[in-house]
Amino acid sequence: MRVVSGIQPTGNLHLGNYLGAIKQWVAMQDAMGSDDVCLFFLADLHAISLPVVPSELANATVEMTATLLACGIDPERSILFNQTRVPAHSELAWLLNGTARMGWLNRMTQWKDKAGKNREGSSVALFDYPVLQAADVLLYQATHVPVGEDQKQHLELARDIATKFNVDFGVELFTLPEPFVSKAAPRIMSLRDGAAKMSKSDPSDASRINLIDSDDTIVAKVKKAKTDPEPLPESVDGLDTRPEARNLVTIYAALADSTPAEVIAQFGGQGFGQFKPALADLAVARLGPIRERLTTLLNDRAAVAAVLESGAEKARALAAPTLRAAQKAIGLQA
Repeated sequence: MRVVSGIQPTGNLHLGNYLGAIKQWVAMQDAMGSDDVCLFFLADLHAISLPVVPSELANATVEMTATLLACGIDPERSILFNQTRVPAHSELAWLLNGTARMGWLNRMTQWKDKAGKNREGSSVALFDYPVLQAADVLLYQATHVPVGEDQKQHLELARDIATKFNVDFGVELFTLPEPFVSKAAPRIMSLRDGAAKMSKSDPSDASRINLIDSDDTIVAKVKKAKTDPEPLPESVDGLDTRPEARNLVTIYAALADSTPAEVIAQFGGQGFGQFKPALADLAVARLGPIRERLTTLLNDRAAVAAVLESGAEKARALAAPTLRAAQKAIGLQA
């Protein structure tokens, strides 16, 4: 297997980011065999599809890298880098622009959502970034790409581009990547609204648990999390119409590496006055060490940047043969 996945350097990650994506990355890394490769990258080139503050982008890239390291990504077992340090990403994206079709990109749901009514005023990068996403994975002959529901369409586009390139130029160059959708990856919702996804854009800091929150802050946020007046049900089916209760049970299960059914078997029939303290203790036990490692890493940003450069060196070596082959297929190299 060759697994490739990226994350935008937005900074200030929260519990939803950790349980929904990063924890799954660590699990994939730890499950890889000696011949398998995991490549995880900071998508700083994707970030500029929207307006950025240069100093904030640079800092966020380092902070996001430190967070991934603190959460368990091991640069000795995975290749961790940022796109900008591997020019082959943007070079291959330009080559693939000759293969991708406007109609394909016009159908991208996220383009419509992000551009809204201001399509004429949006950047070309916002329209074209799915082609860069295709280059991100095709460059490394990825066999599997971890995706959420909102990214399945973009992976299908990558497969379409790969297929058309191979057919148009009579080569068998690009591997068609398969989606990897982890059934263990939970959808973590807001602590204030069980119908809304946990997000750093929510104006209420009480809606999320940040990975940098202190133990006391975590306890306070769990204690104040929205619930209903009923005790936890005796079976997991009883959570179907109780979004806030379901969210807290989901969080507990994800932190404990168990299932919602197992959590209900332990706490069913108990009130939130009993369940919330147990959840808070578990969250502190799991997130406290991450926060401590993150703090240590951010005190030596040069060392974090060195990890990115080391990973980029490995990524550049893996990327070079595919880029050369694509150039040759098109006729750009003799």
